[in-house]
Amino acid sequence: MPAKYPQSFKDRAVRMVVDRLEANEDGLTCYQVIKLTAPKLNVSTEALRRWVEQADIDKGARPGTTTDAQAEIRKLKRENAELRRANEILKTASAFFAAELDRPTPR
Repeated sequence: MPAKYPQSFKDRAVRMVVDRLEANEDGLTCYQVIKLTAPKLNVSTEALRRWVEQADIDKGARPGTTTDAQAEIRKLKRENAELRRANEILKTASAFFAAELDRPTPR
């Protein structure tokens, strides 16, 4: 299971990569900088690459779904699933009570 890093740690890691890229005297690519930085922070290269990519998306430098939009989508999906469950319960209950009304009453 992947480790959960605090947002402040992720922000600092992304800032390290961006700063290194801005002061790029070596002519390194973004991925090369990430490969050099990730072991220093004890995180995987892929995790750091995703953090940098998401930071670019959040800044608007790259197309994609922002972090805020992803959170809203997750919230709406949960709400949608809850409403579907409630709807199924109501359908079952209405069918049950409709059957009760259709039964002849003994006299």
